[in-house]
Amino acid sequence: MLLKSIVSLCVLVAAALAVPAQEKRVHHHGDLSERPHDDAHGFQYDHEAFLGKEEAKTFDQLTPDESKDKLAKIVELIDKDRDGYVSHAELHSWIRHRQRRYIQENVDKHWKDYDKDQDGKIAWDEYKNTTYGYYLGEEFDDVDDKATYKSMLTRDERRFRTADRDGDRIATREEFTAFLHPEEYDYMRDVVVQETVEDIDKNGDGKINIDEYIGDMFTPEDGESEPDWVHTERKHFSEFRDTNKDGYLDAAEVANWVLPGEVDHADNEAKHLIHETDTNKDQKITKQEILANWNMFVGSQATNYGEDLTRRHDEL
Repeated sequence: MLLKSIVSLCVLVAAALAVPAQEKRVHHHGDLSERPHDDAHGFQYDHEAFLGKEEAKTFDQLTPDESKDKLAKIVELIDKDRDGYVSHAELHSWIRHRQRRYIQENVDKHWKDYDKDQDGKIAWDEYKNTTYGYYLGEEFDDVDDKATYKSMLTRDERRFRTADRDGDRIATREEFTAFLHPEEYDYMRDVVVQETVEDIDKNGDGKINIDEYIGDMFTPEDGESEPDWVHTERKHFSEFRDTNKDGYLDAAEVANWVLPGEVDHADNEAKHLIHETDTNKDQKITKQEILANWNMFVGSQATNYGEDLTRRHDEL
């Protein structure tokens, strides 16, 4: 039963309260690769940025000709408008797509559970009936915490309505992705903030005070004194998070906390790849320009061997 999965998820979330809130609540966008970005010593960072970490490994097993052939096919996928050029916007979109594959895999995993009529869309009623159907008929009378389940249903419906941009109560795959992963979409920011406030705001005044903020990350045992990191978080609350110094975090301050503005690594990488391969400096690249610099975009057995030799030389 899917509702049991949701209950299990709630237990996991509760268990996560031991993790300091600055890590648990903040939605970070990680770098594109753990490799150093140093083209003078190899292009592994670029390979993982362009392909994704796992796909980059598969290219590392190919011959140079096989890598170039696969790259040529990828270029055709990137060139969405079929004008023969890869623009910055197209390359940026591709890199973001590759880096978000784990999200797409998660959506794929859930899609078949909810798309009951297999029409390629998920209606709110499909999601609601699949997740809560049995309990809806009983008005949650047979569950211990009736209020919690009703609250979960209300919260899900609000998030679904926000993700459903055209308001037809039917989610496309992109809209369902926004529903499952709202932190990835700018138009879902308000929902992420609202849900965060509701999770932490225990007295229901729509704001987060210092005790609620600390309580979200630390509950002392009898007689236990606060550890140093909790004192640091109290200081962060008053000096950094509460920007208007009224003693509370409002929606705008919560947004600055949990959805910080960060460097767009995919944008920077798209600019970098175009700068390095755009021979005529028209701010877009052709398939020919990409294939002429193929080893910057993808690896192969040969490029790995060359990078290993360079690395060993540097270590001598």
